[in-house]
Amino acid sequence: MTTTTPKTRQTSDRWFRDATGDLAIWQRPNLPLIVWIVARLLELIVRHGRPARILDVVAFGAIFTWSWLELFNGSAYIRRVLGLAVLVAVVLARAS
Repeated sequence: MTTTTPKTRQTSDRWFRDATGDLAIWQRPNLPLIVWIVARLLELIVRHGRPARILDVVAFGAIFTWSWLELFNGSAYIRRVLGLAVLVAVVLARAS
């Protein structure tokens, strides 16, 4: 029979819960994520020329910032892994 110690449970909880014990899988979007969403939506309307390039740069900067913040300041380990995954994906997409 295996029992979990409070320390083990606390470590496993850190994957999905923040410091206060609240579930941290879904959170309200912060400013970089809102900027990314708005820039991508505007890119659906503005598809050519300098304004489209500016929106693309703004969107990239916003999602890069969001993923960087999640990677280093995420409230739970799952958020940090998500930040790393998005950061790798956007950098690889940008490089190709």
